[in-house]
Amino acid sequence: MNQSTIGIVANPASGKDVRRLVARASVFDNREKGAIINRAMAGAVSAGARNFAYLNDSHNIAESAMQVVPVCCNITKVDCAGTGSSLDTVLGARELAKLDCIATMILGGDGTNRAFVKGWRDAVLMPVSTGTNNVFPRFAEATVAGAALGVLASGGVELDEVILPAKIIDVEIEGEEPDIALIDAVVTDDRFVGSRALLDADAIKKILLTRAEPAAVGMTSVGGLLKPVCEQEDIGLFLETGKKGTRVCAPIAPGMYQTLTIAQVVEVGCDEPISIKGPCVLAFDGERERVVKPEQKVHFRLSRSGPKILDIEKTMQLAAGRQLFTKLE
Repeated sequence: MNQSTIGIVANPASGKDVRRLVARASVFDNREKGAIINRAMAGAVSAGARNFAYLNDSHNIAESAMQVVPVCCNITKVDCAGTGSSLDTVLGARELAKLDCIATMILGGDGTNRAFVKGWRDAVLMPVSTGTNNVFPRFAEATVAGAALGVLASGGVELDEVILPAKIIDVEIEGEEPDIALIDAVVTDDRFVGSRALLDADAIKKILLTRAEPAAVGMTSVGGLLKPVCEQEDIGLFLETGKKGTRVCAPIAPGMYQTLTIAQVVEVGCDEPISIKGPCVLAFDGERERVVKPEQKVHFRLSRSGPKILDIEKTMQLAAGRQLFTKLE
């Protein structure tokens, strides 16, 4: 049986930003990230996976976790660029793409997954929540998540049976490199990036969402408390703030509620363009990233051309139906 390779990426910086000081976000310990990888590997090996490739992060989280992998497994190390920034994840994703990993488990939040997708746009992902804003990643027990990866890698299911293409926002900035967002693209009236975390509701002018979830934290909750849009719907939501409109009290960060006045709520279809002009600062997936100069044009476009997400429950349902974990005595 042909064995496909499973990718492993752990972001040592996820779950540790300024929102621990100004909000009430929990710290996500790197030791626990290693334990998650250990549990996922146990599940993957039990399901028949034997080939793994990992990004050797700056804190050696993944490398340390690999010490307990059975000798029957083949392990490939991808060296970290060592920049100490999201570029490590971007470049690591490009290297994992060269190894043709059938799926990659990402330990981090929305920002970590965005960085990975910037490096490998059409990757198949198993995003596991270990960040601050965890809308894109799944809250899943790593043992079962790893088992689903193992079922896929060992050929128990086919990719087209168990993946869902994710929505994505493409951002074109006049005269500059383009960008992306997986959950939210936000226009603020800031003039510089400063602290990257998006915590000042008064600065927010426009929000474009791939999904609007009332049970989540971050910008998605603002739209979700007004007009929910789920992951499966082929639409997004565009919000504009103003002096008059509907006042929404939303959790824009863990433990931090703020009130925004929403003047306009519009459903946005796939490939429907939205354009703005600077000056402003753009925030993507909860973090301020790009400064837009006066009169500089920016175009946003929602589509289904993002990464593919492995459906854990569907994978395990198919595995059970095919009796992949059972043996007759």
